[in-house]
Amino acid sequence: MSLWDGAEITVLGAGVAGLAVATALAQRGAAVTVLERAEEIREVGAGLQISPNGGRVLAALGVYDQIAAEAPASRAVVLRNHFDGAERLRMRLPDPGPGPATLMVHRADLIEALAGAARGAGVQIRLLQAVDSVEIEGDGQPVIRLLTGGLLRPDLLIGADGLHSPTRRAVLAGAGAGRPFFTGQVAWRTLVPGRSDDPPEASVYMGPGRHLVSYPLRGGRLRNIVAVEERTGWTEEGWHHADDPARLQRAFSNFAPEVRGWLGEAREVYLWGLFRHAVPVTWHRGRAVLIGDAVHPTLPFLAQGANMALEDAWVLVDCLAAADETGAAFAAYQAAREVRVRKLVTGATANARAYHLRPGPVRTLAHAGLSALNRLAPDAVRRRFDWIYDYDPTAGAWQAVAEARTQAASSTHTGT
Repeated sequence: MSLWDGAEITVLGAGVAGLAVATALAQRGAAVTVLERAEEIREVGAGLQISPNGGRVLAALGVYDQIAAEAPASRAVVLRNHFDGAERLRMRLPDPGPGPATLMVHRADLIEALAGAARGAGVQIRLLQAVDSVEIEGDGQPVIRLLTGGLLRPDLLIGADGLHSPTRRAVLAGAGAGRPFFTGQVAWRTLVPGRSDDPPEASVYMGPGRHLVSYPLRGGRLRNIVAVEERTGWTEEGWHHADDPARLQRAFSNFAPEVRGWLGEAREVYLWGLFRHAVPVTWHRGRAVLIGDAVHPTLPFLAQGANMALEDAWVLVDCLAAADETGAAFAAYQAAREVRVRKLVTGATANARAYHLRPGPVRTLAHAGLSALNRLAPDAVRRRFDWIYDYDPTAGAWQAVAEARTQAASSTHTGT
C-alpha cells in the first residue's frame, strides 16, 4: 500500500501534533482527513515556547515566518528569587543567526497557522467529529466509532488525540499502560495585559513549594503566566477548569511586587492538576500509531510539550516516506523518538523539584551556586540544554534512528 497513492489517512485531533503531521503528509502528496470533536478550531488563551528544535519543523512546513511576525524571540531564561525578583541566573539564549529562534507564541496563533497550512495543502478538516471508541482488528485494521453512530475504517490512523486518547487505549489494549498519578502540583494559567517595552525573556520566580513563569506574547501586548503550587489534594486533570483569580493571587501574595501587579490584572484564570504519565513501551499497533501527548504527555517544566509534538510529526512522516510498509515505518519512528522523549519527560519532572526548594541550607546553597554560576560561567547552564535545542528533526528519519540507537547504547542517565 502506497501512502502517496490513494491511501486514506485519518488523524484524530486538530492540535499541534495533529495539524503538523497532517500538513507534512499532505505536502508530500498524501490524502489526509483530520477529525476534531470541537465545533471550531480554537484555543483558549495560553502561551508556549517554541525552541529551535521545534522551529525547524515549522520552517520546513512553511509557517515559521508567519508565526515569528507576532511572536517575540526570547533572549534569555532568567531564574529569580520569589520574594524580591532578584536575579539568580540568566541563561542567555544564543543568537540563532539565519536559523529559528526561541519564540514565545500564543497557542492560538500557532494553531491558526498550522490549520491554514493544512488546508492549503489539501487536508480535509472535519469538525464536530466526537469519537466514541477506537478498535484495532486482528489484521491491524483501525476502526473509528463516532458518537453519531458513524463508522470509519481508514487505511492508516494517527492518534494525535491528547491526554485522554481513544487511540492510545486501543494501541495499548492489554499492554499494561498504567494509570497516571497526581504529582502533588497544580498549575494556573492566565493572560494579562503586557507592555511593548517588556524585555523578550522568560522569568522563573522560584519560591518555597511554588514557582511562577512569565513572558511576553504578541509583541508585548499580552503577558503569559503559568503559576505552579504544591498541594496534597487531588485536582482533576485537564486544561479547561476555570478558577477564581483571587485564589491565584492569595497563593502568590508574598512574591515580588511585579508578580503581584500582574496577578492583580488577571480576570480569566484556569487551573489544572499536573499528572505524571508513563511513556509506554508500545507506540503503535496494526495500522495505528500515536504521536504527541497521546503517547508521551509531559510536565511543563522544560517547555518542550509542543516541540516534542512537532518533532514527532516530522519524524513519523519521514519514516513513512522511507519505509516499504507501515509496520517498518512505525518501528523506525519509535526507535528514532523514544530515547529522546523519555529523557525530556524525566528532565521536566526533575526541574519542578529544583524550583520549589524550601527555606534552609539546601535552598541557600542552591541559590548561592546559581549566583556564582551567573558571575563566573553564565553559559555553563545553557550548554546543558544544547542536546534539546540543537536537535534537527528535519535532518532525516533514518539518521535519527541511528542517533537514537547510539544514544541508547552510550547513555546511562536521563534528565537535564
